[in-house]
Amino acid sequence: MALTAPPLTVPLPRVPIGSPPTGSATDAADAAEALASWYERLLGWPVAGGPPAQLVTGVRFDVLELPADAGTAVLRGPCGAATGPVALMGRRMRFLVAPGSADELEGLLDWLEWGGVALDLAALGTGGRITAPTPPGHLVGPGESPQGAAVWLRPPEQGCEALLPALPVAGQGSGPGRGAGAAGPGLVRLVAAAATECHRARLRRRTAAAHRIGTGNPTGGQPRFS
Repeated sequence: MALTAPPLTVPLPRVPIGSPPTGSATDAADAAEALASWYERLLGWPVAGGPPAQLVTGVRFDVLELPADAGTAVLRGPCGAATGPVALMGRRMRFLVAPGSADELEGLLDWLEWGGVALDLAALGTGGRITAPTPPGHLVGPGESPQGAAVWLRPPEQGCEALLPALPVAGQGSGPGRGAGAAGPGLVRLVAAAATECHRARLRRRTAAAHRIGTGNPTGGQPRFS
């Protein structure tokens, strides 16, 4: 099934990063260096490796990663408007959350009674890396396809780390929707929404697969989702 990214806030490419692309290894390295410089200079985020450049998780942010169809549903739901930066790469969507959140995911899923359920929901924290999405308003690097490149659906801004979903502090409650002083959806509400949509997306895929098999068309046709 082809996935369609939600029409959110991805700017159209305008200004190329680095030198004009010629497809050479040198140009690719120069573009990766320029991209890394953008993140380090503007946002103060640590970058490693490349090309392609990698954003280091567990320092300024952790990442909650889930299938793109489930992530799209989260963005379109009540919790979506208050998420932090969100990136898309292929069939995976990545929600930036506060540092340390990755260590809390398993416990939160247990607390929310999702423990032991196959959700395809993961988190990256200390020691992890993700491919750096192309900065808003810039072209992808030489040799990269816009369809396959990592892109921002909700781009980061300076200081956005202070607003990333996190666990409530003492005195702000301990569960979804609790704590009148909590800002944004909080990590608990985001994980709850992500787990729910991951489960729903998995059921939709199973239903679609069963329908294709039942109609004698296991590979053809486009599944319909309600």
